[in-house]
Amino acid sequence: MSLLPYSLVRPFLFAMDAETAHEHTLSALAKTQNTPLQMAYAQQRIADPLLLAGLQFPNRVGLAAGLDKNARCIDAFAAMGFGFVEVGTVTPKGQPGNPKPRMFRLPQAHALINRLGFNNEGLDAFLHNVAQARCRQHAHPMLLGLNIGKNAATPIEQAADDYLACLDGVYPHADYVTVNISSPNTKNLRALQSDEALDALIAVLAQHREQLAQQHGKSVPVFIKIAPDLDEAQISVIARTLQRHCISPGATRANQSWGVIATNTTISREAVQGLPHAEETGGLSGAPVLEKSNAVIRQLRAAMGAEFPIIGVGGILSGADAVSKIKAGADAVQIYSGLIYKGPQLVLDAANALAHHTA
Repeated sequence: MSLLPYSLVRPFLFAMDAETAHEHTLSALAKTQNTPLQMAYAQQRIADPLLLAGLQFPNRVGLAAGLDKNARCIDAFAAMGFGFVEVGTVTPKGQPGNPKPRMFRLPQAHALINRLGFNNEGLDAFLHNVAQARCRQHAHPMLLGLNIGKNAATPIEQAADDYLACLDGVYPHADYVTVNISSPNTKNLRALQSDEALDALIAVLAQHREQLAQQHGKSVPVFIKIAPDLDEAQISVIARTLQRHCISPGATRANQSWGVIATNTTISREAVQGLPHAEETGGLSGAPVLEKSNAVIRQLRAAMGAEFPIIGVGGILSGADAVSKIKAGADAVQIYSGLIYKGPQLVLDAANALAHHTA
């Protein structure tokens, strides 16, 4: 357990605008990581090893992308006991994102709405920050995922160029790469989940990934991050596309080189109707997404079979929520909004629950 209980910190953070609190928290983590002050939030990592997609995960609980877009706080999050941390989304060029205000809390629902819009400092700054992280020098390092996207100004017809540029940059530094095609806050981005667009994007990524594997002498798995707002037919399209381009004959989930992260935020407001800020534009995350995400995981697992890697994310605020993702068919989980509402203790609660569930 960390030395500074989150219950003492949260009221001060929640008294601020959501994005202001977010930036203050990241700044504090960046300044205190790898110093004695890190003990305020440091926790012993729960050991629950998992071999997935050719990677040895120290445990099944990860940090979802979006919280640390510029990779400033990798060591701080590693100290909280995560088995893996995903940073980004990064785009080739820096961009400011959407106008403020663009992040809103719905505390009655343990939820957030954001329309940040891939605000980040760009690929060069991102890679500089990744290179500064010390946690991967440890004997049993936490895994690092690097999440890539397209610039808002790039026409959707040229989206593949942005993804390839980012893949080139992050490949040597990543334990795995996530391709974000599901944020609702970049215009037309979710169109890349449709049949022909997804087929073309996956095909070019698969070809380029093979070239990078030969160039760098290592095979880095790639995960596709999808939305929770997909119907059964859309999930079937994604499954068929992945099977066509990404499944190696005889591969198991231990060595399969592609996977899916399910899911991103939702545009649905059905679960938060009538609450303050519920009608704000953007992606809804937190507790209301749990069942939508689990439904996508179940359908995807049924479509892809037992040996395809799936990381479940969306609505985890307790150990039981994390277990529900595994029961739905996920191999590992990620948290984001739950960390904001529950603090670092959630990492230990989720990791302990999964370790006991899978023992």
